[in-house]
Amino acid sequence: MSDKGLIGAIFDWDGVVIDSSAHHEESWERLAKETGYQLPPGHFKKGFGMKNDFIIPNLLQWTTDPSEIERLSLRKETLYREIVLEWGLKPLAGVVSWLNQLQEAGIPCAIGSSTHRLNIETGLASIGLRDRFKVIITAEDVSHGKPDPEVFLKAASRLGVPPEKSVVFEDALVGIEAAHRGGMKVVAVATTNPIELLKDADLALRQLDELSVDRLRKLVGDSP
Repeated sequence: MSDKGLIGAIFDWDGVVIDSSAHHEESWERLAKETGYQLPPGHFKKGFGMKNDFIIPNLLQWTTDPSEIERLSLRKETLYREIVLEWGLKPLAGVVSWLNQLQEAGIPCAIGSSTHRLNIETGLASIGLRDRFKVIITAEDVSHGKPDPEVFLKAASRLGVPPEKSVVFEDALVGIEAAHRGGMKVVAVATTNPIELLKDADLALRQLDELSVDRLRKLVGDSP
């Protein structure tokens, strides 16, 4: 492949590939009920896209004990997977057709997410899209959560694509910030936030198949 064709597509997971916000919100509710901890108003939107080990001590202010943070985090994700089995899971509108376009164009795809690996592997198996992603970077692979760009930089590195030739697909404001801090372009999807709040992205869409491969190439200065 020539340098001109070297482009990478990096996808956040929750709210970009799958419609999982209700599942995650319910898992926090069940965890709070199970443990007796209180959930502050607006916690879910504030924490969307962040790692549990930041959310629990800082946003929820439940505990600062590292072992208790880890216990709560793992329990929350177990509850999430139980809810996925109960409720099912599906890709967001436009995702499959967009992934098909990228596959046909030979553009490699990665997942770069603050979600735990088992959640993503379980979800990919459920919706049948595992073969579309060459690389998966998850919460376990990084030391710093978004808005730090580590997750996206690692995904680009594993794809063998430089940051300036990488496009991140995000729904969360911290994810948009992380991608820009990593020197990448960002396409935001209005799933978690209304489109007018996504003005910091290079491009904002209501669903991914509104985009074309030609437009993606132009975004990274790779148009013919």
